Amino acid sequence: MTLVQKSKYLDALLSDICISTSAAPTYLPAHYFTNQDDDGNVREFNLIDGGVAANNPALVAISQVTKKIFEQDPDFFPIKAMDYGRFLVISIGTGSAKVEKNYNAKMAAKWGVLGWLIHGGSTPLVDVFTQASADMVDFHNSVFFQALHSENNYLRIQEDTLSGKDASVDVSTKENLEKLVEIGERLLKKPVSRVNLEMGLFEPIEDSGTNEDALKRFAKLLSDERKLRELKSPLTKNG
Repeated sequence: MTLVQKSKYLDALLSDICISTSAAPTYLPAHYFTNQDDDGNVREFNLIDGGVAANNPALVAISQVTKKIFEQDPDFFPIKAMDYGRFLVISIGTGSAKVEKNYNAKMAAKWGVLGWLIHGGSTPLVDVFTQASADMVDFHNSVFFQALHSENNYLRIQEDTLSGKDASVDVSTKENLEKLVEIGERLLKKPVSRVNLEMGLFEPIEDSGTNEDALKRFAKLLSDERKLRELKSPLTKNG
């Protein structure tokens, strides 16, 4: 068995990783830091929010797990690389603004660069790219798991009716943070929803309970899976 070892210079501080992944353009500054490998070679990192490429990272996560299986990582023994029916994916969004339909094709047709960047207090170009990126990943995953008759193995939890400061990216007041906790608690009580593949809109799934119920079900599945792997893994120590 051959395992691919991670390069030491990629073993960055969690603080650098968190600052980098939060560096959303136009909201927060890009982040620079350095790291080095065992031989003392220094690597520079100039990073911004990964949302510019994968605003919903669920598909990236699936790809990374698939890569680990191909590399025969013992943590995934004995799953086959194409055994996607055994994947369990929980995709939790950070919330998005309610679709207000503030502009249409007739209005956008008259915009220049400035119009696409600033319109009615919003940034249409950024909104379109980030929201479309997240929605396309959810759409892809929904089709993917439904095609495998494993739709219950994919759970997307997202609040898409935020407004005002609740939908802000950079308001970190105590009041706003407490409000976000309330929003999260309410979201747990909402029914499990799935994107309608024809309309592209979320719809509650009949007899599927709440998001809280679904998370408990996933937790039980993960716990059972871990016990099963420990029994089958050649690395498990007995006594």
